[in-house]
Amino acid sequence: MDYDWPQLHAALNDLPTALLLTAVLFDLVALVGNRPGLRQVGFWTMVIGAVGGAAAVISGLQAEEHIAHGDAVHRVMETHEQLGLVTLGVFGVLTLWRILRAKRMRTLEHSVLLVLSLAGVGILFATANYGGRLIFQHAAAIPSNVLQAELRERTEGHSHEAMEAQGPESQDSVQTSPAHVDPPGTPPHSHSPGTPAHRD
Repeated sequence: MDYDWPQLHAALNDLPTALLLTAVLFDLVALVGNRPGLRQVGFWTMVIGAVGGAAAVISGLQAEEHIAHGDAVHRVMETHEQLGLVTLGVFGVLTLWRILRAKRMRTLEHSVLLVLSLAGVGILFATANYGGRLIFQHAAAIPSNVLQAELRERTEGHSHEAMEAQGPESQDSVQTSPAHVDPPGTPPHSHSPGTPAHRD
């Protein structure tokens, strides 16, 4: 149960990344192509993205308390957290600005808002980058016992060539063959190699 928050954060953090980026792209096309309809789509996409960003930040703050980590992970985690809060702040202000000024904006104001939105996307990508480092460089959120078991398996190695050499029929027989059963009263004896699991 200690890892529920990290799993929830992992499920939520793609939402603001995708939606906020899409919102800015809609705004860019709307401004360059003079298509006000797309600006409206960008507005609602940004609103939903900002709400998703708040959910991602909240779940991330909770996840931090449920992840066993050392100093290296903590430093990356702190940077990821700070960038996430800045990203949420930038897009929160931009969203509020658009709500309050939606019907009174002129081209210059739209342009300024778009420039700030692009800056916000840059911070958003930096936030995602540090989140990726936590997973792919430090294996954060992976329970220690799971990580240790995986390290043992990697040490033992895995050969695709050996599995392919056995062939699919051989692999299926190993996995699905029923256990061998001796009838009652059978004297002690041995079985040839390849005999399915023995059950008396």
